Amino acid sequence: MPKFKGRSIVSLKDMEKKEILHLMKKAGEIKSGKLKDVLKGKVIASLFFEPSTRTRLSFESAVLGQGGSVFGFADPGASSAKKGESLSDTIKNVMGYCDAIVMRHFIEGAARRAAEISTVPVVNGGDGANQHPTQTFLDLFTMFEKKGSLDGKVIGMMGDLKYGRTIHSLAMALTHFDVKLHFISPKQLSVPEHYIEYLKEKKIDFQESSVETCGKELDFLYCTRLQKERFFDPMEYEKVAGSYRIDKEALEYLKADTYIMHPLPRVDEITVEVDDDPRALYFEQAHNGVPTRAALLGLVTGRI
Repeated sequence: MPKFKGRSIVSLKDMEKKEILHLMKKAGEIKSGKLKDVLKGKVIASLFFEPSTRTRLSFESAVLGQGGSVFGFADPGASSAKKGESLSDTIKNVMGYCDAIVMRHFIEGAARRAAEISTVPVVNGGDGANQHPTQTFLDLFTMFEKKGSLDGKVIGMMGDLKYGRTIHSLAMALTHFDVKLHFISPKQLSVPEHYIEYLKEKKIDFQESSVETCGKELDFLYCTRLQKERFFDPMEYEKVAGSYRIDKEALEYLKADTYIMHPLPRVDEITVEVDDDPRALYFEQAHNGVPTRAALLGLVTGRI
C-alpha cells in the first residue's frame, strides 16, 4: 500500500502513479459515503498567505465534514507575518498546535521550505506560480469520474500556461498516463521550458495548437485565467488580456463529449452562457475538492 502517513504533499514530482490512484479510490469512497469521519479528532491548521476562495473553503469543509477541527488565517495581515515574523518561525510555532498544515504562499518554494521545517505534514495549497497539487488531485478525480480512465485521452490546456500553477501540476501528473496534450496559449504565456523538458523526458506526446485545429480531438479542454497578479509589467498583461475565450460559438469546435474544465476563478475566458452546456464541468469540479482533500488529509494524518 502507498505510504502517506506523516508525509508532506508539495509537488506532483514527488508522487507515483500508484499513490495518485490510491488517493482517487479513497476520495471516491468518501464521496459515496463508504468512508466517514476520516478526520475525527484531528486538528488542521489553514495558513493562507495569499487570497483563496475554493481551496481554503473546500479544505475547511472537508475537515469539518469529516469530524475534524480547523483554525488559521485567510489574510497574512491578521498574522505575525505583518510584524515581520519569518515563515520558518510561523511554521515552528503552528506545528505544535495541529496534526497537519495546509498552506498557500505567494513565493515559489515556500511549501517545500515549510515541509523541511515542520514535524507534521504540510500540504501545498499553491506556492506562487509553481505547483498546486491538491487542485490537480480534484482535477484528476473529476476526469476519472467522467471518462473512467485517462489512458488514450486527449487533453487541451488553454490560457496562461506560463504562470498557471494548476497547469504545471496537472501536466506533471498526466505524465503517469498515456495521454496526448495540446497547448493553447499566446506565445508570451507558453509552458515554461523546464516543464517542456520534463514532458519530453517522460515521452509525452504534446504540441502547440488552437481550439479550432484540435477541438474535435479533445476529451477535455482545461482552461485557465490570465494570472494578472504574477505579471511583473502591467503593459505585458494588457497585450494578452482577452486573447482567448470560450463562448457559445467556440463550443462548435468541440466534440459533443468534450468536457470543459477550469480551476476557477474565471474572469472572461469562459462566458456565462457556457455554464448551461452539459459539457461545462467547472463547478462540479470545484465541489470535488471536498472529498479529494478530505481523503488526502485522512491519509497524511494516518486516519485512512
